[in-house]
Amino acid sequence: MPLSQKKDNFIDKAFTVMAELIVKVLPIDEQEKKAYIYYREGLAAQDSGDYSEALECYEESLKLETNAIDRGETLKNMAIIYMSNGEEDRAIEIYRESLEQNPKQPSCLKNIGLIYEKRGRLAEQAGNHAESDSWFDQAAEVWTKAVRLYPGGYLDIENWLKTTGRSNVDVYF
Repeated sequence: MPLSQKKDNFIDKAFTVMAELIVKVLPIDEQEKKAYIYYREGLAAQDSGDYSEALECYEESLKLETNAIDRGETLKNMAIIYMSNGEEDRAIEIYRESLEQNPKQPSCLKNIGLIYEKRGRLAEQAGNHAESDSWFDQAAEVWTKAVRLYPGGYLDIENWLKTTGRSNVDVYF
């Protein structure tokens, strides 16, 4: 194992131990503690590639979690799994649920745009220009929102918006 990976693993483990100690010590509602534990177990399973286990843990966390921002983060992680498994429609649905909980998540918008842009490219390759334009327009719409929430954070998207002529003048303000 490379030294850098050993350091990362040590940092991950140290963070996990410290986070769990903090959760035990702080006066947090027992239900919130359980939700957090399920969330952390979901993250660990997701990091190890056990997506089925991760989704189960995230579902349990959502049953207990009341904080909208935390629910949004959990839903976002679930959507990432669905997206990586090729379940794009389900991913979009979950990203939208995540944005309902916490509208200030530019990564959700970015990922929805990635799906739309991919669909646009596929339609373009198939020779369906009207359909590809529709998908590209949808990608531009969500990516514009993402760039507004995170200016300078998605330079490749900003470049795509400019080079395709889908950038509004006020997109960066």
